[in-house]
Amino acid sequence: MTILGPKPTTASTCLAHSYPHIITMTPVPTFGEFKLPEINNEPMVGYNHTNSKRNYEPNSKDRIELQKAVDEMLAHGPYEVPIIIDGQEFKTGKLNKQVNPGNHAHALCHYHEADEKMVQLAIEGALKAKKQWANLPWSERAAIGMKAADLIANKYRYKLLAATMVGQGKNAWQAEIDAGAEICDFLRFGVKYIDDMYSIQPPRNSPAVWNRTEYRPLEGFVLAVSPFNFTAIAGNLVMTPALVGNVVVWKPSPMAIYSNYLVYKILEEAGVPAGVIQFVPGPAEPIVGAALSHREFTSLHFTGSTFVFKSLWKQISSNLDLYRGYPRIVGETGGKNFHFVHKSADMDVVVTQCVRAAFEYQGQKCSALSRLYVPKSMWENGLKEKLIERTKSLSMGPVNEFKHFVGPVVAKHSFDKIMGLIDEAKKEGGEILVGGKGDDSVGYYVQPTIIETKDPMSVTMVKEIFGPVITVFAYPDDKIEETCALVDSTTEYALTGSIFASDRHALIHISNLLRDASGMMYYNDKCTGAVVGQQPFGGARASGTNDKAGSMNIFFRFVSPRTIKESMLDPPTHLYPSNE
Repeated sequence: MTILGPKPTTASTCLAHSYPHIITMTPVPTFGEFKLPEINNEPMVGYNHTNSKRNYEPNSKDRIELQKAVDEMLAHGPYEVPIIIDGQEFKTGKLNKQVNPGNHAHALCHYHEADEKMVQLAIEGALKAKKQWANLPWSERAAIGMKAADLIANKYRYKLLAATMVGQGKNAWQAEIDAGAEICDFLRFGVKYIDDMYSIQPPRNSPAVWNRTEYRPLEGFVLAVSPFNFTAIAGNLVMTPALVGNVVVWKPSPMAIYSNYLVYKILEEAGVPAGVIQFVPGPAEPIVGAALSHREFTSLHFTGSTFVFKSLWKQISSNLDLYRGYPRIVGETGGKNFHFVHKSADMDVVVTQCVRAAFEYQGQKCSALSRLYVPKSMWENGLKEKLIERTKSLSMGPVNEFKHFVGPVVAKHSFDKIMGLIDEAKKEGGEILVGGKGDDSVGYYVQPTIIETKDPMSVTMVKEIFGPVITVFAYPDDKIEETCALVDSTTEYALTGSIFASDRHALIHISNLLRDASGMMYYNDKCTGAVVGQQPFGGARASGTNDKAGSMNIFFRFVSPRTIKESMLDPPTHLYPSNE
């Protein structure tokens, strides 16, 4: 597909015929400076209570349309998902499946798996598409990004939400946050941030000199490896580098194939040319291995486990002599996120925010609450009972029954890992206050679980769980500094954390003690739910490179600036006054 229109005849093309040794450039006409429309967050229910657009309450239009889309997807499947290289569909016949985690007897889709040879084709095709895409005027790439957001927000909203619900186990609200609002925000604010980045120019010019900065795309191709838990993250991993002119080889998660395939098709409809994004589902080792061993590999854009990210970093390091340059490694990985409660906190607020942070989407968010530190006085005088009562009230079941707060975890290996860690906690002496059981006979269901421990270094206080489990440690009221030291040193992660306190002095004191414990800090709010354009997301230590998705920062990672100095007047002589 072309979006450039007829190629104009220029002096450079005429010269090429007469002097073939002269290297010509693709004409890039720019006939004006274009101002972007106002960029705002996609309205979503429950966000600010005054600008709610979609509540999905019973009998509402949105509820009816979404229910219809979910029911249709359940009745129709399994869909067939191809590999897409240079805009062409490839069907290898080597099939795998993405199951519905709420009913694992039902496959949402069968997908064709790519191999090393297909990855090579994808890389070659991407490199061929690179020059035309990079040379496209910025206003045209911006238009594509904004059109994709509008297509998702309107034409494809319910279908993409349904795919995210059925395939990834999200309830309607969680799917709306993700595949309805956040992905649109990533696209629209991405356009705004790139426009702002391009406007950052040298602040000074000497007389008769014009200085400027070009933000070139990286040489080579970007490898995007996306996770299962957020459809929005998958879209962001490919479009962040693509919007600044890069080409991308995309390996989607096997547990999110169908929603990611829909995202690809929407981007295609929005105008992303063939070859700019190559969709290559399949086993991680051959796909990623083939990409990382290619000379033109220039960047990894990754969200997933810390273990895998470290492994990929090591592979990249061992291949440094192969590459044209030094690859950019951008990753967001695991978390072992905390709520620290001060005795001055509002108990009811703490309960509500803990339940949401720990059990929304079954704790399968890298930002989900896993460690809860509470003062003994509050824990023993009402907080314990209220937290147990609220957790017991949570309804669990399949996502097509909208009433359920909790759904299935995404896969069998996730179920087994979570249940295994709960068993380890029991053996160590942890007390199961609520939950602790699972059932994988029909779907992969794990009860929302609260564990109380006397050992702040117990297994479920240290290891990432990625499931609906929180472990509580009740600390002596007067041991705030010692407990903050525990929070800071217990795990290798530093992603999100929250402090609950009405006492402002205590709030700031604790925040200072925990300055390096998280890349995201929330005051009197849950440790999940960062909004694009408002809370740039990312963590340090083993949680990632902290490049702050949802802000301008991350776009600098996918460009290679070129400084241009243009002199308007020639010097009269090579001599300086000091030479006289």
